Amino acid sequence: MRIRLTHAAAPRAAAVLPLPRPLRPLAPLAAALALLAAATGCGLAGNDGGSVSRGSLDGRLTGAGATFPEPLFAEWMTYYGEHVETGAGIDYQAVGSGGGIEQFLAGTVDFGSSERYLEESELEVAADVRGCPAVQFPVIFGAVVIAMNDEALDGLILTPEVIAGIYDRSITRYDDPAIAELNPDLALPGEEIVPVHRSDGSGTTFVFTHYLTTEVPSWAENYSAGTDIAWHEDTRGGDGNEGVTRTVRDNPGGLGYVNQSYALSNNLATARVVNADDTPVAPTLAATTAASEEAEIPDDFQFAIDGIGGDGYPITGANWIFAYECGYDEDTAALLRDFWTWTLSDATADQSAAALGYAPMGRALKTRVIEEITRINASG
Repeated sequence: MRIRLTHAAAPRAAAVLPLPRPLRPLAPLAAALALLAAATGCGLAGNDGGSVSRGSLDGRLTGAGATFPEPLFAEWMTYYGEHVETGAGIDYQAVGSGGGIEQFLAGTVDFGSSERYLEESELEVAADVRGCPAVQFPVIFGAVVIAMNDEALDGLILTPEVIAGIYDRSITRYDDPAIAELNPDLALPGEEIVPVHRSDGSGTTFVFTHYLTTEVPSWAENYSAGTDIAWHEDTRGGDGNEGVTRTVRDNPGGLGYVNQSYALSNNLATARVVNADDTPVAPTLAATTAASEEAEIPDDFQFAIDGIGGDGYPITGANWIFAYECGYDEDTAALLRDFWTWTLSDATADQSAAALGYAPMGRALKTRVIEEITRINASG
């Protein structure tokens, strides 16, 4: 087995690297797996995904992109190389969604990863560079959580307007009247809020700012949405989910947006966010699944998860994988198709996702995505 997960950025402190399993699970694992089985139909195609004879694949894949799914990708890639295809090697660089898109379009990796889909202009570039269309498909859903330094603030209720106010610095203290009104039974500290954002091009930033743009008109007017925006000068930046997590954890009053897995593995408090039905919702697996099920997903898999109500957690995003219809050698193409099909077909892959706080896709969507994966290298 040859599996190496690498980072293009400078080395980060080991204390904030995601752990193999969260220290504070979203829910008891048995309950999470029961929910998972009901929602997705675990074991959709059996443990081998039904694609090839196991042990027949050999080769190495290179990929780059989002830090959002990195804890899960690490588990998937390790398990696949140790138990499914022992001749396979996967190198994944967690450089952020922006870097993943850039490296994919530049042709320096076999696959890219991002929390936003490729836009039409990028699809045109991909087709021009490669000489064939790009293939893009979602593989997982996850929550972008508001994480805080103070454990006593776990469950703090926030609205999109308050979150926007924190990041545009019109709200600077935890005991601000706008926060106090939402949390009458919570003893709020008088300390300053230290808002932390991603300093790299990030799909997590896209999910977060897209949410604020759709919910808060003033944010749409002054900041808009993007993988990298012009933040208020009084906010702080962190490189990757790990950098934001570290900055939140190390600074009294710290507050930042990160993948749920990073908040869990570092024991950070998380906020409940008021959704479109005025319901404060915690970022649990069930709430993420509920949000994902409200998304309308077209045939081209270009979608956003907006206006979430009911039991859904409102800041929910997907992770997309990018590949091509041509240009791979036969072994690389077979490995690409098989690995991503396995992640959507194998019960162990779903169980790993649930344990880390990601929401696997439902059965019908998995079937659609697996069909899309067959387009990889289909035109040679």
